Amino acid sequence: MLKHATKRILGLGLSETRSSAPAVTRILPRFYHERVVDHYNNPRNVGAFDKNDPTVGTGLVGAPACGDVMKLQIKVDEETGKITDACFKTFGCGSAIASSSVATEWVKGKQMEEVLTIKNT
Repeated sequence: MLKHATKRILGLGLSETRSSAPAVTRILPRFYHERVVDHYNNPRNVGAFDKNDPTVGTGLVGAPACGDVMKLQIKVDEETGKITDACFKTFGCGSAIASSSVATEWVKGKQMEEVLTIKNT
């Protein structure tokens, strides 16, 4: 029954009256937005800063359920409180890599107070 339901969801094994194209040539829709795919294929700001630099802040987080590990680093101008640069290293799925890349783009050039208001909702 599961095999039959999976074939129906994917559009495989349906009678030829429903579609004239063979099941092999059907293309499934993409599930990620093109910008997410772009940040996965061309991640921005990958790397690491010197952890001993006093202007560098480092955050490390992991998701035990899926095995993703993300390290995000920022450089902050001590006088202005502005984030001057950001980088990341992420080991995990495509969406984790893409979201890390996006996050570094979002925070660069912003004040610390402004960055603290970013939410994932």
